Amino acid sequence: MDEVLLRNLTPSVLGILVRRGADFVAAEDAVQDALVEAVRVWPSEPPRDPKGWLVTVAWRRFLDATRADTARRRREDILDEDPAPGPVSTVDDTLQLYFLCAHPSLTPSSAVALTLRAVGGLTTRQIARAYLVPEATMAQRISRAKRTVAAVRLDRPGDVGTVLRVLYLVFNEGYSGDVDLAAEAIRLTRRLATAIDHPEVAGLLALMLLHHARRAARTAPDGSLVPLAQQDRTRWDTGSIAEGVEILQAALARDRLGEFQAQAAIAALHADAPAAEETDWVQIVEWYDELARLIDSPIVRLNRAVALGEADGPRAGLAALAALDDALPRHAAVAAYLHERDGDLATAARLYAEAARKAPDLAERDHLTRQAARLNARHRR
Repeated sequence: MDEVLLRNLTPSVLGILVRRGADFVAAEDAVQDALVEAVRVWPSEPPRDPKGWLVTVAWRRFLDATRADTARRRREDILDEDPAPGPVSTVDDTLQLYFLCAHPSLTPSSAVALTLRAVGGLTTRQIARAYLVPEATMAQRISRAKRTVAAVRLDRPGDVGTVLRVLYLVFNEGYSGDVDLAAEAIRLTRRLATAIDHPEVAGLLALMLLHHARRAARTAPDGSLVPLAQQDRTRWDTGSIAEGVEILQAALARDRLGEFQAQAAIAALHADAPAAEETDWVQIVEWYDELARLIDSPIVRLNRAVALGEADGPRAGLAALAALDDALPRHAAVAAYLHERDGDLATAARLYAEAARKAPDLAERDHLTRQAARLNARHRR
C-alpha cells in the first residue's frame, strides 16, 4: 500500500467530484470513504488506474449518501449517474483546494486541519494524534471548517500568502504522534510549487528545507535542546541545504522579494557557515533589515537584536532590545544571552530563570533552567 500515492491523489480526486456537482463537504466525506476502501482493497487487488478507481468509488459513495438524504433529493435532478468508463479528467484542482482550505474566514487551526485532511489526505485520527488532541475534538474542528467553506466557489483567485502561512504553521508543528508534520508540510509545499509559479512559494520551500536540514542536530541523545551555535554541523543534511539554496537563488533572481525568501536567505547564511564563529552576522543583520521592511513584526526585531549583538557586540544588541516590549515571547531569553556575552552573569542567570518560567514547552524550559544553573554556579565561584 503506497500511502504517499493516496495522499498525492486526494486533492485531484476531490476536485473532480466538486466539478461534477458535489458540494465540498459531501465530496470530502466521499473521498475519505474511498481512501478507507483503498486501504482495505488495494493490498490484495491493486488497481491499474489508482486515480480512476478512487474517483469511481468516491463518486458512488457521494451518490449513495445523496440519495439517502431526503433533504437533498432534489439534487439528484442535476446529478448524472456513474460516468461512462474511461480515463478521468487530467485537470488538476490542487491549487484551488489549497486556497479553499486556507480561506480567510477560517481560524488558523481550522485551516491547518482542513488542509491536512482535504489536500494532505490524512485521516482525522492521524491529524488528532499529530496535534495531541482527542479524535472527536479534531473531527468537530474539521466539520466546522468544512461547513464554513461549503458555500465558497472555486472560481476565483486565492490568496497565496494565506496558503503559505497555513503551510508554515503545519511545518512549525514539527513532529508528534505518527505523522511527521514537518515532512508533510514540505511535501505539500512541493506540490504547491508544481501548481503555481510564485517566488514566495519557492522561498517557503527553501526555508523549510534549510530548517529541516538541521533537525537531526537540534537535540541531544537525552532529548535536550542543542542551540544552533553548539550543533554538530556534520549531522546537518547537506543535500537538503544544497537544494534549499538552489531554490532560493532562483527565487531571488526574479527580484520579487517576499518575507519567506528573506527568512530563507537568513537560514542559508547560517547553513553556509562551516562553524558558528564563521557566521556572516553582518549580512544576517542586513537581511533582517529587509525582512523588517516587508513585515513590521516585533519578533523580527527581536531576532535582529540577537544578530546585531553578534555583529556589533552584545551592548548593541541590548540597545536594540531595549526598544522592544519585554512581554514578547523569548525576550527574557534573548536578554539573558546578551547579558551573558556582556559579562553580567548575575543578570543573565536571573533572566534565564525568568525565561524558563515562560517557556512554552518542557524541552525549552529544561534548557533555560540549565543555563540559569550554569551561570549561578559560575557566579558563586
